[in-house]
Amino acid sequence: MAADRMLRFVSVPRAMPDKRTAEERRRDFLEIYADFARDRAAEQAARCSQCGVPYCQTHCPLHNNIPDWLRMTAEGRLQEAYEIAQSTNTFPEICGRICPQDRLCEGNCVIEQSGHGTVTIGAVERFITDTAWAEGWVRPIRPAAERGESVGIVGAGPAGLAAADTLRRAGLQVTVYDRHDRAGGLLTYGIPGFKLEKEVVLRRIDQLAEGGVDFVLNCRVGEDVSFDAIRGRHDAVLVATGVYRAREIPGAAAQGIVPALDYLIASNRKGFGDEVPAFESGLLNARGKRVVVIGGGDTAMDCVRTAIRQGAASVRCLYRRDRANMPGSQREVQNAEEEGVDFVWLAAPAGFVGDPVRAVRVERMRLGPPDMTGRRAPEPSGEIVEEPADLVVKALGFEPEDLPRLWGAPGLEVTRWGTVRAEFGTGRTALPGVYAAGDIVRGASLVVWAIRDGREAAAAILADLAQPARIAAE
Repeated sequence: MAADRMLRFVSVPRAMPDKRTAEERRRDFLEIYADFARDRAAEQAARCSQCGVPYCQTHCPLHNNIPDWLRMTAEGRLQEAYEIAQSTNTFPEICGRICPQDRLCEGNCVIEQSGHGTVTIGAVERFITDTAWAEGWVRPIRPAAERGESVGIVGAGPAGLAAADTLRRAGLQVTVYDRHDRAGGLLTYGIPGFKLEKEVVLRRIDQLAEGGVDFVLNCRVGEDVSFDAIRGRHDAVLVATGVYRAREIPGAAAQGIVPALDYLIASNRKGFGDEVPAFESGLLNARGKRVVVIGGGDTAMDCVRTAIRQGAASVRCLYRRDRANMPGSQREVQNAEEEGVDFVWLAAPAGFVGDPVRAVRVERMRLGPPDMTGRRAPEPSGEIVEEPADLVVKALGFEPEDLPRLWGAPGLEVTRWGTVRAEFGTGRTALPGVYAAGDIVRGASLVVWAIRDGREAAAAILADLAQPARIAAE
């Protein structure tokens, strides 16, 4: 019976795809995990306990039907597995690569909690969709009928692209505006190739373009085109710009102290073969330098691992809490340590020495009671030491740009954090026919949340366009 292939978590141990050695990984920006072989993917999928209440699905922002596509994989029904995965996730091969599964689906796997080791959900998800691309199961976007309404989307990151996919499949005319010369947002320029090779992103963008989505690139709203002009061209507009402005550190004005996103964009552009003067000059290049990265999230992990690959003399990561209380993926921390990154826990920047920078003044911290996030709050100890540095990368998170001012759109309401104020679950803003989704609404977050937000906003747009009087009356 097909059911006999499941529930093998007792007899079959947890296994990930083969991982390249740390020495190999340090030399290039290729992804670090190999693909599952078909039989290995089926074997790991068969470990799923087929829970009556699947916590993996509950804790996935997209509520992916994980048990069903694991079962299809275990039974060799891979095309059906792909159809199930694609039904709730616009980009399953991307989420399979970059989602922090240890904090989401895998971290809440029932058999993990029972001591048998989680099902390797992310690796199976990646295998299913990569197989679908190879076999031609990923079909071009062909709407059943064309519609006359048009939607403008500002921002070609995961939220904007997910919305574009949903709207175009419904037959709407979709135009995506983006400041960069390539679509994809942080998927293209923010996330290093060793986590997400760019071909994986570009083939989805090509699919959207071939399906009729129009991309207007190198376009800065407020400079090259006004926000009012975009509103005038379209029946609805979705704001999906993300958040790009780096959080600042007092006194961090010296040469050699750079924002994380500037550093990562320069590295990714070099990977594309672009000319990057700031990289060639050494400003955004870690080669031969003592690198200090400040922060403990996934962006910080991207920076330290990029610096290793660029040939840094040393790479140290300063984080003000301890390992147990850091926000980044523990899997990423382990990968970074394997590759040669040195973590300095309970350490916060207290200033900088020199211009160009020569060192970071570091204050030792201790952990106090939990803060509002549930993590123990860092408290200063008063002990200061100096950490030598030639390049300091600030990876303390991102904040939204002042869109109402930049776009001349005072009616676009924002919260006290500067994010766009939008209705939960629909993305409707205070402006008629204008919606918002992704990080520009929720603040810097995960790609999987941006995909969910984009899909939900697209559903709301479709519903509202079916009732034109509603948009006009808002």
